[in-house]
Amino acid sequence: MPLARIRFARSGDGGSAALDFALTEEQGLIFDTALDFGRQAIAPHAYAWERDGTIPRDVLEEAGGLGFGAIYVPEELGGTGLTRLDATLVFEALSRACPSVAAFISIHNMCTNMVAKYATPAVRERWLEQLVSMEAIASYCLTEPGSGSDAAALRTRAARTADGYRLDGAKAFISGGGYSDLYVVMCRTGADGPKGISTLVVPENTDGLSFGAAERKMGWKAQPTAQVQFDGCEVPADHLLGDEGSGFSYAMEGLDGGRLNIAACALGGAQAALSAALEYMGERSAFGRTIDQFQGLQFKIADMETELQAARVFLRQAAWKLDTQASDATKHCAMAKRFVTDTAFRVANDALQLLGGYGYLEDYGLEKIVRDLRVHQILEGTNEIMRVITARALIAERG
Repeated sequence: MPLARIRFARSGDGGSAALDFALTEEQGLIFDTALDFGRQAIAPHAYAWERDGTIPRDVLEEAGGLGFGAIYVPEELGGTGLTRLDATLVFEALSRACPSVAAFISIHNMCTNMVAKYATPAVRERWLEQLVSMEAIASYCLTEPGSGSDAAALRTRAARTADGYRLDGAKAFISGGGYSDLYVVMCRTGADGPKGISTLVVPENTDGLSFGAAERKMGWKAQPTAQVQFDGCEVPADHLLGDEGSGFSYAMEGLDGGRLNIAACALGGAQAALSAALEYMGERSAFGRTIDQFQGLQFKIADMETELQAARVFLRQAAWKLDTQASDATKHCAMAKRFVTDTAFRVANDALQLLGGYGYLEDYGLEKIVRDLRVHQILEGTNEIMRVITARALIAERG
């Protein structure tokens, strides 16, 4: 069922003023819709897409038809109009089929939302409907070969021209590089530092836009990933998102939600890994009994489940903070991203260990989950940077 057809029964004040640990019936439907789509359209093909290094366009369009291309874009702009909490449900469910595909859809959503919020009427008219339907795919371009964690030090420059901007520079590790139709690019239009950064949207057929070779990665292999290069790209003035000099704040705003989504993808992948391990333990026999009867292994799976449940509650609290625009939402998004992705990778790795040598084989799917989840501790801000954000917030709050 398309998400747009699932109506949300919120409490009288809009449903976001009080934290409720129970999902509504409608949120259950949201989760089940994403879970069913993942099982039917993604999971059976996950390894094949890994080998091909790409995701079929028709699958993404099918996801767009269900409302997954613009999850939190307002309905009046053609989106599904869900909350950040709802989005975590979608991405946790999708990632049980394949974290790589789920994360790719998450990145597209981050870009679509930026276009919906900050693009000029002309750019919205040209792109938004196609981004919502996922007939067009967008890439988020912030990281550069020389600036990762220190994002405000980016060097890609957009110089003013009579008709707009001339863009020069390069972006690294871009999901969808050479595959996407639109690139949301953080670039320098002013002085050094965050206040000199703006955001431009660059269509894939722009003269001077080119791409490096496909990156050979440990995980996320289904996502086409490449360096994106700008060599004198002429970008019209109306392709500026929002105000000149506000691009860094837009990028960081997008990352708050992006960190929640990436955490949700890690959570879903780890839950799938635990489920696979539990199934295996009920079938595998050693010393005259199935291995799920050994107390030492029971303690292990009990700890794994406890850690995932704790991560899930923390993630949903952070999403609620972002939905309610709490003053400490950014800190909670950073904490949740760090805690959930670390927990998820550890649980997935422990699940692989429970299968012994079989966990190392493709046949059981555990090795792919472990490879995919490792990068969740790195992207959307490394987990070390999440600690920096948290510590700075704590110090600022002191007294």
